[in-house]
Amino acid sequence: MIYQRLFEHGFRRMDAERAHHLGFRAIRTAAPAVGRWRPQGRPVEAMGLTFPHALGLAAGFDKNAVGIDALGALGFGHVEIGTVTAQAQPGNSQPRLFRLVSDRAVVNRMGFNNDGAEVVAARLAERGAAGPADGSRTVLGVNIGKTKVVPDDDEQAVLDDYAASTRLLTPHADYLVVNVSSPNTPGLRSLQAVERLGPLLAHVRGVADDVTPSSRGRVPLVVKIAPDLADDDVLAVADLAGELGLDGISATNTTISRDGLRSHPSQVEEVGAGGLSGRPLLARATEVLRLLRGRVGPDLTLIGVGGISTADDARERLDAGADLVQGYTAFVYDGPLWPRRIVKGLR
Repeated sequence: MIYQRLFEHGFRRMDAERAHHLGFRAIRTAAPAVGRWRPQGRPVEAMGLTFPHALGLAAGFDKNAVGIDALGALGFGHVEIGTVTAQAQPGNSQPRLFRLVSDRAVVNRMGFNNDGAEVVAARLAERGAAGPADGSRTVLGVNIGKTKVVPDDDEQAVLDDYAASTRLLTPHADYLVVNVSSPNTPGLRSLQAVERLGPLLAHVRGVADDVTPSSRGRVPLVVKIAPDLADDDVLAVADLAGELGLDGISATNTTISRDGLRSHPSQVEEVGAGGLSGRPLLARATEVLRLLRGRVGPDLTLIGVGGISTADDARERLDAGADLVQGYTAFVYDGPLWPRRIVKGLR
C-alpha cells in the first residue's frame, strides 16, 4: 500500500524514465538492509546452472550492470542486464518511456541506450573481483544487441558487431542472450529470419567458446524472440535452436501491437511508437511459449517473459513449459516487494 500511494502521488506524475532512475537509485541504496531477508524458493536446474528459484528480472531494467546484486537482494533469483551493444550509444530522443496505467503496461522506444560493452565489461569485472558482501551470487544473464549505426543489411558488419560484445562480455556472464527482437533499433527484427539468425548465432557461439577457458566450460547461449512473429516463424526458430545446439529461447520481447488495450485511443496515439510490455502481452507470450515447448521437447530451456503480474501468471507460464520466468513491468507497478510475493506464491 505504501508503494501504491508513492506510485499514485509521486512516480505516476513524473516522466517515466526519471521515475525509473530515482527508483533504481533507491533500490541500490536500500539493498544491503533488505538482502538478509532474501526469499527462499525452489531451486531450478537449467542450462547447466542452478537458479535459486524460477523468477528473474528481464533485460531493460539494469541496462548498464550497476545494480545486479541489489536487485537480487529484492528477491530476483537471476538478473538479465542490457541490452548492451558493442559501442556506447545514447538511444532515442526523450521522452521515450511511457505508462499506460489502465492496461498495467509500459511503452518504450529507448533504442538500446547503454554505456557500451567495454565499460559494462569493466564494471562486471569489478563485481566479480569484489563479490557481494554476504558471499551469495545472483545468476547473471547478459543480453547483447546490435549497435544502431551498424547497417542491418551488411551481414559481416552485424557479425563483427555482435562478436565484439560477445568477446568482452562472455567472461562475466552466467548465460548470454542474443537480442534480435527489439522493435526500437531499425532493421533489428529482420535478423529473426532463420537465414540471417542461423549464421549470427553460430558466430556468437564460436566467439563465446573462443574466449571461455576450457576449465570453466561452455557459457549457455539463448536467443530472445518477439511475440509478433507468425506461428510458423516461431516454430522455425525452435527448429533452428535444435540444429545449432542452443541452450535456450527467451519468449518474448515487447510487442508493436496495440490490440485490445483499455487505454483511451487518444492516449495510445499520443504515446506513439515503441515496444509494449505488461499485462496485454500475457496471452500471446504464453501462446508462443506453448508453441515452442511443443516443438523443442523437454530438454531445451525456455524462459517465459511478458505480462507476468501474479504468482498465478508465473505458474501458468511454468505449466505451459517454461523453466524460468522473468518480469519487468509488474515490478514497476507493484514495487520492490513484488518479487518476494511471486517467489512466495510459487513456493
